[in-house]
Amino acid sequence: MPPLFNTRQTYGLIAILLHWLIAVGLIALFASGLWMTGLDYYHPWYNRAPALHISFGVVVALLVLLRLLLSLVSQAPEPIAGRLFAVAAYLTHMVLHLLPLVIAAAGYLIVTAEGKGVAVFSMFELPPLLESAGERADSAGTVHLWSSWTLMILSLAHAAAAVFHHAVLHDVVLLRMFGYDKTKRGERA
Repeated sequence: MPPLFNTRQTYGLIAILLHWLIAVGLIALFASGLWMTGLDYYHPWYNRAPALHISFGVVVALLVLLRLLLSLVSQAPEPIAGRLFAVAAYLTHMVLHLLPLVIAAAGYLIVTAEGKGVAVFSMFELPPLLESAGERADSAGTVHLWSSWTLMILSLAHAAAAVFHHAVLHDVVLLRMFGYDKTKRGERA
């Protein structure tokens, strides 16, 4: 069982859970967003799917904010590979943390373009912060779409890099996101 918080050797349980919850949430939001664009007006999910997409989008955005906050106050495990890999990983993680927030902000602007708030699971509503501006929805929609595609492509590259570290470099970069701590279990063969 990994420690609750990050150490110099591995990620803590909180970081690991947030990582996987956010990853699954973002993939599900992307897939549902693509699926929704094909629904016609008479489809039974035409109104319900966007409402759920928006609500889960707010939850995932809050999880991303929590992960960012925790990354600011907690230590990160030491880099394993060389400096070039460490810089690439740092920059990739920065973009992987910021893109979901850009997507959420664009989604918010789409939903509030007509001056209505954002209902979250019919429990509460986020008020519109800007004046009603219907033309804003098209620009925000473009940002939402292309940022989502960029995030998915970058996430795929991120996953491929983790597999590369595991299969080619034979280091523990991938295993650390599952709580592996080489100081407690010995070096990976």
